[in-house]
Amino acid sequence: MSGRPEVLWPLFADLKVLDGIGPKSAQSLGQTGIESPRDLLYTLPYSITDRRLRDTVQGADLPGVVTVAVTIGRHWPPRSRGGAYRIEVEDSLTRFQLVFFRGNADYQQMLLPTGERRIVSGRVELFDGVPQMVHPDHVLQEDEADQLPAFEPIYPLTGNITQKLMVRSIADAMSRVPDLPEWIEPSQKTQENWPDWAEALRAAHAPDGTDALSPTAPARARLAYDELMAHQLTLGLARADRRKRRGLVSQGDGRLRNKVLKSLPYRPTGAQVRAIDDITEDMSHPERMNRLLQGDVGSGKTLVAFMALLTAVEAGGQGVMMAPTEILARQHMEGLQPLAESAGVVLELLTGRDKGAERKAKLAALAQGNIKILVGTHAVFQADVVFDDLRLAVVDEQHRFGVRQRLELGKKGAGADVLVMTATPIPRSLALAQYGDMDVSVLDEKPPGRKPVKTALLSTEKIGDVIDHLRKAVTEGRQAYWVCPLVEESESSDLISAEARFEKLRAVLGEDVVGLVHGQMPAAEKDAAMARFVAGKTSVLVATTVIEVGVNVPNASIMVIERAEIFGLAQLHQLRGRVGRGEAASTCLLMYQPPLSESGMKRLTTLRETEDGFRISEVDLEMRGAGDLIGVAQSGLPRFRVADLERQAALMAVAQSDARKLLAQDPTLESPRGKAARMLLWLMRQDEAIRLIGVG
Repeated sequence: MSGRPEVLWPLFADLKVLDGIGPKSAQSLGQTGIESPRDLLYTLPYSITDRRLRDTVQGADLPGVVTVAVTIGRHWPPRSRGGAYRIEVEDSLTRFQLVFFRGNADYQQMLLPTGERRIVSGRVELFDGVPQMVHPDHVLQEDEADQLPAFEPIYPLTGNITQKLMVRSIADAMSRVPDLPEWIEPSQKTQENWPDWAEALRAAHAPDGTDALSPTAPARARLAYDELMAHQLTLGLARADRRKRRGLVSQGDGRLRNKVLKSLPYRPTGAQVRAIDDITEDMSHPERMNRLLQGDVGSGKTLVAFMALLTAVEAGGQGVMMAPTEILARQHMEGLQPLAESAGVVLELLTGRDKGAERKAKLAALAQGNIKILVGTHAVFQADVVFDDLRLAVVDEQHRFGVRQRLELGKKGAGADVLVMTATPIPRSLALAQYGDMDVSVLDEKPPGRKPVKTALLSTEKIGDVIDHLRKAVTEGRQAYWVCPLVEESESSDLISAEARFEKLRAVLGEDVVGLVHGQMPAAEKDAAMARFVAGKTSVLVATTVIEVGVNVPNASIMVIERAEIFGLAQLHQLRGRVGRGEAASTCLLMYQPPLSESGMKRLTTLRETEDGFRISEVDLEMRGAGDLIGVAQSGLPRFRVADLERQAALMAVAQSDARKLLAQDPTLESPRGKAARMLLWLMRQDEAIRLIGVG
């Protein structure tokens, strides 16, 4: 119970204290993550059964649940063993039968005595035109009618747990709910017409119709908001805690940045200028920067990152840029080299390939501060890599780069600022859930000169036409990617493998024209094949999705994606972003195998209609859900019991601004509302966050 306020103890007691829950039920519930009365209260009904009293079963929507008052008639015990026990009953308009299997005559006579009135509720079906209610769910005296809710909640079940047990144990848990002070900002609560916390729980478990089950119903929205608010408070406290650790003040004079800007053939977009300003501002403060630079394929993240690295150099320090793979590290190196030359700054590459004397020389130059900017793979984490004065770490492609690596990098430069770049546009609600502790800069404009990519849908039956089109393009000196879904032909799958497609295209286009890369090749072979394509020695590159991230071949202007319907939207968008980087008009051909499912059709047409990665990611979120979008295992997304990130995206944004506002006014949560917020953190099991305030 370390530190948890006493008023909350009943909610965190053992489940077995609740009415009807024994060791077996507790074990079943435990397997679904329900370990205390509090968890049970946050397990809301997902549906309801309408138990409103009717006059008669006549005219009811059958088969369906009906609740009706009846006069009990004759009992018909079964004629043979195992037969049905039938009881005739009559409502205000019609006769029907109650049917029991394994009916015990004495018990039935006691439960439903002939001549008396009872209320029965259960599923009614027609058999040979006669309505029958098989095994009524409820049999009540007429004066007990108010015991039956008009709408009975239906809960998710597991193992040996029944609806009746859920209703009983939740009612008992409800009786333990304390009155807690309000943690929501009063104007927010009034504006949304939200109930108090305890009232919201009561209402959520006693829905008064199907509207009450919707995420926008006031009781549910309030409970979801509480979860999101607790999550954002935790992220906010983590952010404040990190800011307390001293960073370095890196204030540049702009001399190097201006040289680069002068050498560019174009002007940066408004979005790039804003992002550069945000980053420069952050770097000039003593708190450590922790910023996410989110930009779609080709939005110009590299320039923004390089400006940040130059700020570190202008301030007398060094910068490092990290990429997840060697290919990408080399690519960054090639992209940055001309910029570094225009600024007159020494830039070096460090990967796992550097060995012996060459590596030693690089490390010495780095330790003396002669290398100003280092580009590398995770090789820069090795113990013998020492910087003279590391000011900024730029990390590319966040999702392959966990929190642990961020910390490792922090050790290399005690107060180094961190800038994380991602080319995966994430819908705002997920960005807030996953990166809520970071400041976010979004590049939402395309730099001038990026040509739109024409996207077309083609059935695989037209593959002959596609190959003809390709042959013509190749003779005109153009280059193309051909993406295949799987690496080897497997008996169970009709997906054409990369190897088979490679052989077929070579036969048609010529031996030297076609290259191949896939995930199962040795790294050196893969790099060599990529290098030949980059140099224009091969014109067509057959590939699996290894080319999804980062590869830059301006001359490549055709992207063929085979069996596009089995790829995710974000993946297709990333692949398409590999073309449209040069002078030529580019096309992306999405080849699908008919018949297309409705969702397959929606994915491909969304892609055809828009190149806006953020719009695409919103559709992806609607279609796949938050967990699939980032892959739950490594998404770092919190698991909410009530809140739904897909349908309550707007609430997350409100929760973040409220949490930040509260922490700005009351960083240690000492005010009355701050103390209430602290109660919310305990309630949501955010003990970590409470530890960060440094008080119980």
